[in-house]
Amino acid sequence: MASSGKNPIDSWYFDGSSKFKIAKFDPAAKPCTTGSKAGDLARLAELSARIEALQDIFYAEHRRKLLVVLQGMDTAGKDGTVRTVFRALDPLGLRVKGFKVPTPLELAHDFLWRIHAEVPAAGEIVIFNRSHYEDVLVTRVHGDIDAAECKRRYAHINAFEQMLAETGTTIVKCFLHISKDEQRDRLQERIDDPQKHWKLGMADIEDRKLWDDYMAAYEDAINATATPHAPWHIIPANSKSHRSLMVAEILLAVMERLKPEYPAGNPAYSGLKIE
Repeated sequence: MASSGKNPIDSWYFDGSSKFKIAKFDPAAKPCTTGSKAGDLARLAELSARIEALQDIFYAEHRRKLLVVLQGMDTAGKDGTVRTVFRALDPLGLRVKGFKVPTPLELAHDFLWRIHAEVPAAGEIVIFNRSHYEDVLVTRVHGDIDAAECKRRYAHINAFEQMLAETGTTIVKCFLHISKDEQRDRLQERIDDPQKHWKLGMADIEDRKLWDDYMAAYEDAINATATPHAPWHIIPANSKSHRSLMVAEILLAVMERLKPEYPAGNPAYSGLKIE
């Protein structure tokens, strides 16, 4: 965990150099806030414009690859983050992939088989709305895998992400951290509005009974898979506007560090006039 103290986001970043304890992180915190919701939204719009400009260069350069992983409990705001942070980006260079319950064909392969096919190509930004981490979270909590298999999968994930990093993929992993009370309110809102029933499954309600098990699973997974080449960012997500703002701040910082550049001009076009 970074400890410079210069950036409020630093203490929400884990690269494996320190231990992550989920109980120490307040889902209602706002380390990036401007002081008001209106200010947060204005800052988010500014960041989105800068991200859009960088993505244009990123796509034209056609060299780097960026993978954004969004993980969190139901109602944590994965869909909302995609809509607000990435809405202005050019769809030519952006792809969103959600991973649902594996199909029989997918189950016939190793758990990373379906994941590898969806990682970004050169010039792409790919967002995983849920990801390969479902296979060490849901499967563990529901008893589909034992502790030994879970440990093996952590090792497989680390090797997989290392391979991606070594072949040019920048990985940004975000845990959208909401409280159990906030989740209750959001689930109730879906129940009370018939137009939101499509977002709700009985499994979402049943999983609330396993909240403590999920928190333990997230803590273990983050500790086991936080590395310098694939760090975790803890995103306090009780505030929807702040959640999106923090993800945008992180994404912009990552893209600026990559320093994408437009390809060099083609000398053949020098002085060319279209008639």
